Parts: sequence; structure tokens; C-alpha cells
Amino acid sequence: MDYLTIIQIFDSALRLATPLLFACLAGLFSERAGIFDIGLEGKMLIAAFFSAATAYSTGSVWMGLLAGVGASLALSAIHGLASITFRGNQLISGVAINFLASGLTVLIGLSWFNLGGQTPSLNGAARFQSIELPFAETLSAVPIFGPLYSEVLSGHTFLVYVALLCVPLTWYVLYRTRFGLRLRAVGENPAAVDTAGISVVALRYAAVAICGVLCGLAGAYLATGLGASFVKEMTAGRGFIALAALIFAKWRPWYALYATLLFGLLEAISNRYPSLDLGVVTLPSQFMQALPYILTVVILAGFVGKAVPPRAGGEPYVKER
Repeated sequence: MDYLTIIQIFDSALRLATPLLFACLAGLFSERAGIFDIGLEGKMLIAAFFSAATAYSTGSVWMGLLAGVGASLALSAIHGLASITFRGNQLISGVAINFLASGLTVLIGLSWFNLGGQTPSLNGAARFQSIELPFAETLSAVPIFGPLYSEVLSGHTFLVYVALLCVPLTWYVLYRTRFGLRLRAVGENPAAVDTAGISVVALRYAAVAICGVLCGLAGAYLATGLGASFVKEMTAGRGFIALAALIFAKWRPWYALYATLLFGLLEAISNRYPSLDLGVVTLPSQFMQALPYILTVVILAGFVGKAVPPRAGGEPYVKER
């Protein structure tokens, strides 16, 4: 494998890791506040559909982005209503959101476009275009580091850079602001937060809303950045992979970046090498395509060390009288 091939794989890995990173950070905010959300998949899916449908109808990718985020926020509101206000089972609510999004996207897609649940292809202003970073062409001739900057970091769409910026921003919000301190406290000991006169309900709704925005960005990127249309079930389990990455990252922002890049790298390798010849044995295409999902199962089986979730996670808060 030559250096150019490695650069191309890294470039593809960053593109493929972007929706996982958005979704992983979304789950981080939600679960840090004590709200488990396995509905990331459904929120990404419905955001992908409405972003593609709106971008096609209006010819503006920015309108599509707003529509995708709005659709994801709507499902987040349903999840918040079920799990916070009515104190329902958070896992069941998440599963219901996934089923709802899966059915709605196909039903509305057939009604609007009659293309088997898909949307027409996007082009021009209806898609995010790649952005060349400053001095990318000039530095491309520099050995080793030049291609890393000009080929791997440069030439991506707007949302890729937003995802990368969200990592330090998430770290700052959670660990350097009063809001972040309260959010983390709600996930550990909501009764203590309530005793201090701070609304547990408001903080949890805020976390669920942030989760909705980030899932909306992930879905919009899938349909208008990574792809050029909405395709039925195009999230392909990325929401669940993001949850596995979140456990792998132990609910920490920087670790979330590394975990999602690892998943993105595995997917890039499987796309680059449908079957991999190791000399002694040849790995079949089915195994290569399943690599990210195999890693997900390994992580969820607990082979990455002890990962302790927030203590109040998954438990509805009932105020003592």
C-alpha cells in the first residue's frame, strides 16, 4: 500500500466519520443529562429525508439543512415529552422514534416524489460543495505533511469542518461552563440539582434539543454532503454505531472523535478493498463490509474496559414532595 493510497483512505475515513461524530456528540449531550437515546438513527434518517426533499424543492442546500434540523428537533421533542414529561421508558421511546422515522420517510417520499421512497438527485446549489483550505495547493508539494493537509484536511464540505469544531466546543461547554456543570450533574444526581433550585426538566429538555440539532446536522450531511439524494434507510445503522462509539469513548468529547474516526477508517478500508488478500488468507467481501458492525458488537460486548454511564441515566426524575 503506497502513501497515496493511505492518504485517499484517510480522506474517505474523515468523510465517513462525520455523520458518526455528529450523532456521537448528540448522544453524549443527551446521556450526560440522564436521557438515553437510541433514537439517534431515526432522527438522522428523517433529517436526511427532509433536508434532501427541501433542498430539491427550493434549490437551496441551506433551506434543506434547516428543514433537516427542524425534523430532527420534532422527533427530539417527542422523545423528550415521552421520557421527561410523562416519565416513560426511554429505550421504548427511542425504538418508537426509529420505527416512526423509517416508515414516515418512505411514506412521504412515495407521496411526494413517487420514486420508491427516494428523492430526486441533487446538484448545484442544492448540495454542499467542497471547500479548499488556504494554501492547500501550495503546500501539496511538501513531502508527507503536504498531502495530509491538501488531500485529507482540505476539500471537504462545510459540515465536515463544523463536526470537527463541535468537538472542542462540546468539551468547553461541558467542562468549562456553568451550563455544562449543571448538565453533567443532572445525569449523575438530579435530586441534588433540584435541591439547588435548578430545573431538572429544563436542563434535560435543553440536552435533548441539542441532541436533535446535532442529529439533524448528521442527517443533512448524509443526504446533501456525503450523498446527493435521500435513499431508503440510508443511515444504515450509523445511529447504533454512534452509540457504540459513545460507549467506546466513555462519554468524553475527544475520545468520541477518535472512536468515530476509527469506525470511519474501517468503513473506508472496506470500501477501498471489497476483499483483502493478506497473503495467508483472503478476507471475503462480506467480512470487509461487516467490519464496522463487527467492531460495534465487540465494543458492546464489553471488550474495551469498563465504561460507566451517568448514574442517573435512563431513570425518569420524580421530584420529592
